Amino acid sequence: MNAARTAGRSRLATYFHVHLVSDSTGETLNAMAKAVVARFDGVIPIEHIYALVRSDRQMERVLAEIASAPGVVLHTLVDRELRDQLEEGCRVLDMPQIAALDPLVGALSRYLGAALSTRVGAQHALDTDYFNRISALDFAMAHDDGQGTTEQLEGADVVLCGVSRTSKTPTCIYLAHRGIRAANVPLVPNQEDGERLVGLKNPLVVGLTVSPDRLVQIRRNRIDGLNASHSSAYTDQEAVRDETVKARRAFERRGWPVIDVTRRSVEETAAAIINVLNERRTQRAGANW
Repeated sequence: MNAARTAGRSRLATYFHVHLVSDSTGETLNAMAKAVVARFDGVIPIEHIYALVRSDRQMERVLAEIASAPGVVLHTLVDRELRDQLEEGCRVLDMPQIAALDPLVGALSRYLGAALSTRVGAQHALDTDYFNRISALDFAMAHDDGQGTTEQLEGADVVLCGVSRTSKTPTCIYLAHRGIRAANVPLVPNQEDGERLVGLKNPLVVGLTVSPDRLVQIRRNRIDGLNASHSSAYTDQEAVRDETVKARRAFERRGWPVIDVTRRSVEETAAAIINVLNERRTQRAGANW
């Protein structure tokens, strides 16, 4: 491994684990961590991101992973019980934990007389991460809506599969802004059933599903927006229900993780995918030890 060196010095870089725990998408915390670490020369964080942590069971899994990779814990948890659980767990593990927004919110609260939530913007530097995001965005656009051969899809980190209008494209674009190479393949009745994705070795294949009622509404709004006539099969309640049931069965039969996007924003869907992707990478890394 080529060790990075600090500017003007010959010593090796310092690597450390940083655990980012959020009950939302983790965007704010991720940006704050990057901004702070950027102030130190020769320091390279090994990031562990835990987004959408909203239950005791999820927190138990977070603490187990923190115990396996000791380091610094940063969080933006709002729920008092989850905060207490994380703080107590870190105390037992003897690891530092920092509520990242508390100092700023506290200061503004004292000044304004009310608690104020703020967002720290990500730095826009022409560094490796920046060019990785640009490359990931190019990849997402080139492999949108089933474009690209099976061999080309091997270059993806994740491939999203689902019926029409399950937010595959915007989710891929969002993931690309996080530096994740994402492609998507739509399931089309009597044309594309996703079978060509079964043999993929590198990318994680994720199935996206949605409730039939919500899907019919989305499709009808889409057609109305295009001033087009309604296609009976495309918006028919029973046909759509059959389409979604077949999609879910195909995902489960192939052992692909499934995410229901019915009540999720694109950011939340992407955060859930990142969680699954991180778990997969952790398992692969463990298998290589």
